[in-house]
Amino acid sequence: MTDRFDCFYCRDNLHGKKYVMKDDKHVCVRCFDKLCANSCAECRRPIGVDAKELHHKNRYWHEGCFRCARCAKSLVSEPFCTVDNKIMCEKCGARQEGTRCQACYKVVMPGSKNVEYKHKVWHEECFTCFSCKEPIRSQSFLTKGDDIYCTACHEKKFSKHCACCKEAITTGGITYQDQPWHSECFVCSTCRKPLAGTRFTAQEDKVYCVDCFKTSVAKKCCGCQNPITGFGRGTNVVNYEGNSWHEYCFNCKKCSLSLANKRFVLKGEDIYCTDCAKKL
Repeated sequence: MTDRFDCFYCRDNLHGKKYVMKDDKHVCVRCFDKLCANSCAECRRPIGVDAKELHHKNRYWHEGCFRCARCAKSLVSEPFCTVDNKIMCEKCGARQEGTRCQACYKVVMPGSKNVEYKHKVWHEECFTCFSCKEPIRSQSFLTKGDDIYCTACHEKKFSKHCACCKEAITTGGITYQDQPWHSECFVCSTCRKPLAGTRFTAQEDKVYCVDCFKTSVAKKCCGCQNPITGFGRGTNVVNYEGNSWHEYCFNCKKCSLSLANKRFVLKGEDIYCTDCAKKL
């Protein structure tokens, strides 16, 4: 008499029938599909004996259900990743979880051209000047607050501009009468000698080196006939009826008494104290 060979669950005789081994137990196809089959993570239906089953991290799928949750591309024999417990192709996974551009907020795909600055990322074409809107790419740039500018726009918008040439002053420069100048633009009006760091004087909105002021601009002292420059001993000047003197030259022609802040008499180009004037 032949030994019985039965299904573990329903006790049907399995001789000559298709069956499945499950946990060292013989199970008929019907009981396996009903009681033992894994449920598909996508469609939630049992994965029967005749279906091809795929599994990943204790989850199971029908072959036809193993698709990208975003674009529905079949992932059988394809690389994939999990995002928020969903199976996705690598491209959709990068879009879903990848770094986003600070300008357009779209994902910056791995390997694409991009710009990184202060731990933030932009598509290369999205990294543009706040003013002219042109892509900066590999050019140098400057910032103002959270805004990014190409060098030209930053200079135009924020740099001081030279009172002489009107161009932006990017480094250095000097200030005269509350106006900024390039050092190379601040020159003598006559000889064009640079005046930065040297003594100079001004006359009618023009600046002169000491030598040019003496020879070309300065008035001559009626006493010594030398230029009145305003430098050194010649700082104090006496002016009277269109004539000028160094203070130290403003002396009585006869007795040499200093007449600064004193009464005097002018005869021709000569000055006298009142006492000497009476004797003339």
